[in-house]
Amino acid sequence: MSHIDQLPENLAATFDILASAASELQDPWWVFGGAGMALSGLSEWHVPDVDVMTSPRDARRLIETLHGEAVEDPGEGLFRSQVFGQILTTPVPVEVMAQMDVRAGADWTPVIFTTRQPIALDGGTLYVPTVAEQIEKCRLFGRPKDLQRAERLATLLR
Repeated sequence: MSHIDQLPENLAATFDILASAASELQDPWWVFGGAGMALSGLSEWHVPDVDVMTSPRDARRLIETLHGEAVEDPGEGLFRSQVFGQILTTPVPVEVMAQMDVRAGADWTPVIFTTRQPIALDGGTLYVPTVAEQIEKCRLFGRPKDLQRAERLATLLR
């Protein structure tokens, strides 16, 4: 039994819906954050929402396909995105981002994934960054919960 089969039913259903809808996307895209961790093998990890990073064009398409809503990103917190949308029509909410930056002091740093691993599901294929790249991004984000995520992800490399 793979770790995918051990995911909570509502999360697995959301992943299948997302994989099916994302088959129409034209540019590279990724599931990251807690959902990326779960797809990478930390199936006991609690996933309150599914984070997706893609291009601005595909972000708008995915938000529309899944009847989500694009939200104006004030860019006042730790993160900002050119396109940000929330999809509440799935069993687990999906947040879609495009051209996301993270604040490092007074400066903004682009969040760019360079690795892409396919995860085959019944509904289609999802893509996640490698575990090493997920750890790197957690450290870049730097919040206590992100550093904890990096520690948990590191257990997959041992």
